[in-house]
Amino acid sequence: MKSIISTFYIIAFTLTCFISLAQNNSQNENIALKDHALELLEKSRTNIKNDLYYEARKQLDDALKLAKDLNDNKLTGRIYYEIGKLLLIFKEYDGAELSFRKAILKQELLNEHTNLGKSYIGLGDIYLNLYKYATASKYYQEAVDYFNLANDVNNLLYAHLKKGISHYHLDEFSDALNDLDICISKGKSKNNQDILSAAYVYKGHIESRITDLDQGKRTSYKGFVIAEEENYTDVLKNSYFIISEIEGLAGETEKSIFYLKKHIRFNDSLNAVKSNKLSADKRLEFLSNNQTEYFKEKIETVEALESSKAINKATTMLSIALITILSLFTISLYKNNSIRKKTNSILSGKNKELLVAKEKAELATKAKANFLSTVTHELRTPLYAVTGLTNMLLEEDPKKEQLEHLKSLKFSGDYLLTFINDILEVNKIEAQKTEVEAVSFNLKNKINNIILALNNAQPQNNVKIHLDYDENLPTHFILDQVKISQILINLIGNSIKFTKNGDVWVRVIKQNKQGKLYNIRFEVEDNGIGISKEKQESIFESFSQGSVAINRKYGGTGLGLSIVKGLVEVLGGQINIESTLHKGTKFYFDLEVKKSLENKTISYFENVDENELNKIKILIVEDNKINQMITQKTLKKMHIKSDVIDNGTDAIEMVKNNNYSAVLMDIHMAGISGMEATKQIREFNKDLLIFALTAVTIDDKIKEFVEQGFNDVIPKPFKQEVFERILYTELTKSKFIS
Repeated sequence: MKSIISTFYIIAFTLTCFISLAQNNSQNENIALKDHALELLEKSRTNIKNDLYYEARKQLDDALKLAKDLNDNKLTGRIYYEIGKLLLIFKEYDGAELSFRKAILKQELLNEHTNLGKSYIGLGDIYLNLYKYATASKYYQEAVDYFNLANDVNNLLYAHLKKGISHYHLDEFSDALNDLDICISKGKSKNNQDILSAAYVYKGHIESRITDLDQGKRTSYKGFVIAEEENYTDVLKNSYFIISEIEGLAGETEKSIFYLKKHIRFNDSLNAVKSNKLSADKRLEFLSNNQTEYFKEKIETVEALESSKAINKATTMLSIALITILSLFTISLYKNNSIRKKTNSILSGKNKELLVAKEKAELATKAKANFLSTVTHELRTPLYAVTGLTNMLLEEDPKKEQLEHLKSLKFSGDYLLTFINDILEVNKIEAQKTEVEAVSFNLKNKINNIILALNNAQPQNNVKIHLDYDENLPTHFILDQVKISQILINLIGNSIKFTKNGDVWVRVIKQNKQGKLYNIRFEVEDNGIGISKEKQESIFESFSQGSVAINRKYGGTGLGLSIVKGLVEVLGGQINIESTLHKGTKFYFDLEVKKSLENKTISYFENVDENELNKIKILIVEDNKINQMITQKTLKKMHIKSDVIDNGTDAIEMVKNNNYSAVLMDIHMAGISGMEATKQIREFNKDLLIFALTAVTIDDKIKEFVEQGFNDVIPKPFKQEVFERILYTELTKSKFIS
């Protein structure tokens, strides 16, 4: 009995020792794995600095796997953050956002204030790059709050700078100045010269626009000088553009164009460097070398672990077995080197195919832009005559029997123009070139006007439109009124089209409020034909309609809802649909908007002194007789004198022999083009205001107009208020109007 008990104690003691050794061994393994993960993390950072992005991504993926195996939340959060930063370089915004949010989940568990701030900076940078400035500002504010909690001054200043830049893009100048002033006051003492220089540049631009032009110019140049001396490339890129705008406001046209060209060249050179860093050759190099490097790292890992497993014989045997397997695999890889070379050859061939495909895609894109440019011009030019003459006839007290015909003609012209604009808008949204122009306006009045216009345009459906505007909402907001109008016109027009003898409800509902920010829901609901569940999934795609029968019965292009989706997303929202077949449809979306004070309608030339108007004389260069008459009559309404010439060659002589205040230059004319005429005029007259009065409105072409010496572009057919605003602004800058 005693011998059995003794044997039991011996076995128990042996097992205890074995478990203790196993636990120690496990701890040693974990330490070795964590050290290796940290080493991979450090290597990835070095590789990113040296532009070896693909090697860095592989190291981060390996480090992340180790961190997850170790169940180390802190290390996992750090690695997710680094992956997010790397994906941000590649503009892989969805992947970057997912990585930053995963980092935040880990960092919140450990209450890591500094790291949380950095991750929110990453989220802000994503939305800043996507031009969603309001969302970016919210994330930067989160970063500010966390850096304050961590008392991390350097990162706090950087967060204030990025938040200030977001407010700047939203024209929220008071908020922007608050953040930029913090950067300037604290940046001096902390010697953060890059932050300080950027803050000066943006602050100066705001000052030049809202307070004192000369003071703003001095402030921006102060930051610009620091950026040039220290060669802060990111600051310089934006500085050249901002300085160009300030010089333009100051009337220094030549300087403005000089800095604008510097901005373009500098930006192009940065893009060229970045494109080279992310070239297809580097991808191929990474793919071909990756396997060898991977197994080298695994062997190094096993060798590191081997030294920590000497105590446990079983574990050592396992390590030897693993090394043996890897060694055999490496030998196999070596023996199959010919296969790898063949693979590389295939990859090289595929890479060439990709380059050819890329060139074809670029040519196709260019062809598409040229096609749109040509079609736009060829359609807009006669439309300019149609809409212009129709408006004039409507203003000249037509006969009662003519009135309905003229209204129909106006509606048809406006419809065709809307279709052209829809195509261009889809193209802009796809190219991510749509910009938000937030202004203060009366939202309630704007929606009422839209409803009134749509009621007059389509009375045959016998549809009643009802507006339910939340009484708890103010009327004036800062928002892009053009885009919100496009969205509502499309949605309400869509409901009218598919509803007969029914009702359409337009609702503007307050969701919540925080300070001056309101979260507002916009709803458009009808009791029309409805949309089937199958079709709801594709209803927002371009050229999508319910069916061929619906297309033939109700008409339309199928672009409206695609545009709505794109514009809502540009404004920071998401369009949703609820519909039941034969019962009706509801579209709704939420937007975060800022309340504003009531604004008065600006009348540009109404209060200009008569003596000043008499001194203004404009040359119209236009080869279309009808367009000549319309433009001249428009100027006559504004009490501005004008001369007309129908070709570029004579226009050059007219400018040489007369003292004109401005030139309205058509682009496509017989003989030399408006572009060439402007180029020749600029050789002897740098200061004359020259506007491209053109039907071409493609963004790339507009950029080309500015480079050729035009002061601004007035698209045809133009709206009276747009024409007046552009003309009044530039004449004021050039001191023709005080």
